[in-house]
Amino acid sequence: QVQLVESGGGLVQPGGSLRLSCAASGISVDGYVIGWFRQAPGKEREAVSSISIGVGRTYYATSVKGRFTISRDNSKNTVYLQMNSLKPEDTAVYSCATYVAPLFDGTTWYRTHDYAYWGQGTQVTVSP
Repeated sequence: QVQLVESGGGLVQPGGSLRLSCAASGISVDGYVIGWFRQAPGKEREAVSSISIGVGRTYYATSVKGRFTISRDNSKNTVYLQMNSLKPEDTAVYSCATYVAPLFDGTTWYRTHDYAYWGQGTQVTVSP
C-alpha cells in the first residue's frame, strides 16, 4: 500500500525558510517521479516541483524557480522541498504525490491528473 506523509509546514515570516518532507511507504522514492503541489484557498491545485527517477532531474514552476529546491534521500525514502525567500503568495496547503501516467518525459511534469497517492498535505503560511 502506497502512502505519502507530508510534514514540515508552519507559520513563517516573509523572507523566511521552511523544509517540507514527504515520507513514503510502499514504494521506493528513487523508483518513482515524486511531485510537490500546493493549493491556496479558492484556487486550483498547482504543481510546484518534481524530481525524476534515477539521476533525479528536477522541475520547477516559474513562480518558485531559484527559491525552492527539491531533493531526495533514498536512505530515508523521503523527498524534500526546501523553500527559501518565502512570500505571502506561497501560502497554501502543500502535498506530495507520485507520477502514475505510463510515460514520463519531463514535458508534462506539472499535470496534476498524472499523479496519485496524494498525502494529506501540510499547511504553509507566510505572514508578517
